[in-house]
Amino acid sequence: MHARNSPPFFAAVLAFGSACAGGEERDSADLPEVSPARLEEHIRYLASDRLQGRGTGTPGYDSAARYVAEQFAFLGLDSAGTEGYFQRVPFRRARAVEGSSLVLTGKSGRRTLAPYRDYVPSPNYLLPRVEVTAPVVLAGFGVTAPDRGYDDYRGIDPKGKIVVMLTGAPSSLAPAERAHYATARLKAQNAVRRGAVGILVVRTRDQTFPWDRLVRQSRAGGMRWLDPEGEPSDVFPALRGVATLSDTAAARLFEGAPKSLDQVLTEAAAGKPPAFDLPVRATLRTVSVHEPLESPNVAGLLRGSDGRLRDESVVYSAHLDHLGVGEPVKGDSIYNGALDNASGSAALLEVAGAFAALTRPPRRSVLFLAVTGEEMGLLGSDYFAEHPTVPIEGIVANVNLDGLAILYPLREMVPFGAEHSTLDSTVARAAKRLDIALAPDPFPQEVFFVRSDQYSFVRRGVPSLFPFMGLRSDSGVDAPARFREWFATRYHTPQDDLGQPMDFEAGARHAQLGFLLGLEIANADERPAWKEGDFFERTFGRPAGAKPAAASH
Repeated sequence: MHARNSPPFFAAVLAFGSACAGGEERDSADLPEVSPARLEEHIRYLASDRLQGRGTGTPGYDSAARYVAEQFAFLGLDSAGTEGYFQRVPFRRARAVEGSSLVLTGKSGRRTLAPYRDYVPSPNYLLPRVEVTAPVVLAGFGVTAPDRGYDDYRGIDPKGKIVVMLTGAPSSLAPAERAHYATARLKAQNAVRRGAVGILVVRTRDQTFPWDRLVRQSRAGGMRWLDPEGEPSDVFPALRGVATLSDTAAARLFEGAPKSLDQVLTEAAAGKPPAFDLPVRATLRTVSVHEPLESPNVAGLLRGSDGRLRDESVVYSAHLDHLGVGEPVKGDSIYNGALDNASGSAALLEVAGAFAALTRPPRRSVLFLAVTGEEMGLLGSDYFAEHPTVPIEGIVANVNLDGLAILYPLREMVPFGAEHSTLDSTVARAAKRLDIALAPDPFPQEVFFVRSDQYSFVRRGVPSLFPFMGLRSDSGVDAPARFREWFATRYHTPQDDLGQPMDFEAGARHAQLGFLLGLEIANADERPAWKEGDFFERTFGRPAGAKPAAASH
């Protein structure tokens, strides 16, 4: 779509002196303000039916990417991709198809489970057909956390076996650590390291993602980005089969076991899941079809004004993709993704416009990154972080915009990840200036901190922040109930569309908070730093070549 007239930015009523170089006070009129009307305009285009849900690798996504690139160009941002504003990402799509099966053989006989009814098969990204038959062992959550003296594999031998693991991680861990250890990638690495040949996943009671929705999404398959040799990333050849069981199938797995599924889930809820051999062998056959495709990240750069700091950059990210066209729900098959994440992509454009409207650019450069493949597993951001178009050691922070606060008037935000770095004081100052309260993670079991694109930067040692809507609003609005209703009935369905009520004023406040955050980071004398001894500092450190930063005061 062609570029349109310049976005209208209005003078802010906020003074943000601490964000300026050398502590120099800026007049409040120097700070632009995000426009709710312009935000709405972006959302209505990106979430329209004409873009067909912006599925990764589809013409609808390509249209969205061109739209973002045109907006970046109109704002005067430098292109920061590998082909102009675009960084093309090669993918392999894989789907498990007919011929896949799972058979359990135990004391009660032989049971054949049906794919996409009793279990969801994970496709194999390397081979079109794989099969494994092996004994089965329960390994709790499948988590090993050495710093906490926690190991679900203690006392069992998974070598040559199919490991059963529960979703999530022990509640005894701090929320962000719990989120980290709950990731499928880390659990798979841990299982392979111990000699496992397959994985069966059992859902715990606190999983709120409905089974039917998981089935719908899984039928569409998954993706992996490809390295220069054409090999898919994050694959584990030693795992000859991976599947997620329905509650009914999981109960069958534990028939005749030392403990029932109900007992196992009760102990897991208390943070101490058991681990033992199950009296069953499993045969897991997976038939997969592969398809190559390509989809671009979109990157625009505002050059910094400080000769010493302009080679460093603050990265704003937002995922531009959604789920495309899929199985119909309530007669609609277009998964428009209005809140998730046309809203965050719109905020990315508005924040870019706010920076472009500054009288003087900030001291550090600011990179605006719209990524592909987030819904497929943070793939576009992971590819960028592995193949950055600016030096990774120069990326001082990531501010991720995913799911703008458009469900109700905004009074509270959850700054996912802030407590791990000096970004906590930065977000506190920005929120105070907007009269927005900050709250801790209300849904630690949902592991939001590892489910969006900031985590690709965290894994490379970059302090990152994901500001998300809180559960407090104006009097008369039951914010928790409204959020739960959206999550249960609209999230990842075609009903997350333009027909739902949206509060664009609240969304603009969310985007304004993101702008003020990045502005202070870009102008600060010192780059953000992990807190000394923090879990993520110990686990990932800082980007190679990055200079240590002084702690904020």
